[in-house]
Amino acid sequence: MLELTGITKSYGGRRVLDDVGFSVGAGRLTGFVGGNGAGKTTTMRIILGVLARDSGEVTLHGAPVTSADRRRFGYMPEERGLYPKMRVREHIVYLARLHGFSKAEATTRATALLEELGLGERLEDNVETLSLGNQQRAQIAAALVHDPEVLILDEPFSGLDPLAVDVVAEVLHRRAAAGAAVLFSSHQLDVVERLCDDLVIIAGGTIRADGSRDELRAQHAQRRFELVSAGDAGWLRDEPGVHVIEFDGGYALFDADSDEAAQQVLRRALERGDVASFAPRHPSLAQIFTEVIQ
Repeated sequence: MLELTGITKSYGGRRVLDDVGFSVGAGRLTGFVGGNGAGKTTTMRIILGVLARDSGEVTLHGAPVTSADRRRFGYMPEERGLYPKMRVREHIVYLARLHGFSKAEATTRATALLEELGLGERLEDNVETLSLGNQQRAQIAAALVHDPEVLILDEPFSGLDPLAVDVVAEVLHRRAAAGAAVLFSSHQLDVVERLCDDLVIIAGGTIRADGSRDELRAQHAQRRFELVSAGDAGWLRDEPGVHVIEFDGGYALFDADSDEAAQQVLRRALERGDVASFAPRHPSLAQIFTEVIQ
């Protein structure tokens, strides 16, 4: 497990990280979200040792992270950093060789990974001839080629079309399933919500929410319910302890003042006819994000 405790960082008199702490579990995908300037990239660079922290600690499996540990990290920065004149496979092979692999093993690894990322037909093309989305895939390959124990990705889905997002998401799922600890930032909250196991929300350099996706949904859930019934659900507007948000024929979305009020709605609906479904409406990540940063 990668863990941050009490991380602070200031530039001049401006504190950009204030007591930042969270963990990234092995075998789990942790989404790291926040607005521009919230502190995501600064935090990632401190994890990698690119920036020095003013105070706090970064540990791996309970011990301070060392230079040797960081050689087992993979990093994809938000800015593209590949050599444009190199061929795609040649570039990834070169990076694998820097991690100590033989030329034959590096070539095997690079080829398999690029094919997994959907670049099998572009192996001999120069990086600069790729579309921005395909350059992004190649950049992800550069971060993964040495099978890192910890993977840090800054906006990995930027510039990808929906099909490419699915390809990259599946690759990251497989890496996490193999035991890697994966931390990734993204402005695409729908992608984060679909992909992550755990979630960290940062705003103004402080952590505003941290936990598993399901835990955060439960913590921020209102008593909001959906009812789909055979009859007209207009009677709900006169039900005590109920506030109707949306209503259309047999469909209603409503808030209940108490669990008892919600159960009373279900009993009344069953008395009136068939109930197709009755279920709580969980908040989306976008709703949780908006709530915690205010």
